[in-house]
Amino acid sequence: MARLQRLPPIHALSAFESAARLGGFGQAAAELCITPSAVSHRIRQLENQRGEALFDRLPGGVRLTEAGRRYLDGVRAAFDKLALLGSGGAPERPRLAVGVPPTFARNLLIPALPDFYRDWPEVEIEVAVAAPLQERPERHDVDIRYGVPPFDDRPALRLWADRIAAYAAPSYRDAHGLLRAADLDRVERLRSPLVAWRGWCAAAGIEAVEPARGPSFADLGILLEAAASGLGVALAPRRIAVRWTAAGQLVALFDIDVAAPSNYHLLVERDALQRPEVAAFVDWLRALCAAAEACA
Repeated sequence: MARLQRLPPIHALSAFESAARLGGFGQAAAELCITPSAVSHRIRQLENQRGEALFDRLPGGVRLTEAGRRYLDGVRAAFDKLALLGSGGAPERPRLAVGVPPTFARNLLIPALPDFYRDWPEVEIEVAVAAPLQERPERHDVDIRYGVPPFDDRPALRLWADRIAAYAAPSYRDAHGLLRAADLDRVERLRSPLVAWRGWCAAAGIEAVEPARGPSFADLGILLEAAASGLGVALAPRRIAVRWTAAGQLVALFDIDVAAPSNYHLLVERDALQRPEVAAFVDWLRALCAAAEACA
């Protein structure tokens, strides 16, 4: 009986796991069909029992403390064991959740996944497509983000160093006589919040002004598709544009490129790397990206 009294209440553990996964007490309350104050009370129970804070309470929401992250791993493992008992003792397959931007997923990750599965056929991978520029994107076992770190409290490992170039469909280049960078004044320069024209224009020796009008695209793949469709000239990372240039849909213009200020980065908790499937996936992804960079 004494042992049972020391166990944390299951409803408190459920509230904690839900709040950690969804990123807030309000979201957890909606999932559990209780009030946010009830969620807060249950989590406070756990914190009082453990003698340490599991969440930092911030003006914009809550964030797991270091102790909370460690506790979350244990709670999830316990829930997994309970689920295993309920399923009749069937062997559990290791699961891995990966958050990835759509263009990276479509161009690099998904085509290469069969190689990973050849060595790790038992791992169940859940690929969650994460749109760029989200203020507070959902966290997964492994996340790939495009931009300039820091992205959150996790260390960010750059997957490769890219370069930015200007691209157009061959027919668009020929129809508009795009022979030098100054010719861009006569055509549509496509816009994206992910890639600024300023640095490339300065390297090309033309006025470094961002386009004030015209289509804008918040995904690199859609931006390049727009250029391949003849909507205008796109500025994009060379490694990402390989799919379109290799197919002859786009050509790089003027032989001018600059170092990309934004790149793809891998984010993973150090504690998560203790799981064999996470460590294997990270090593495989780093090798994949190193090979891709060498071939670009």
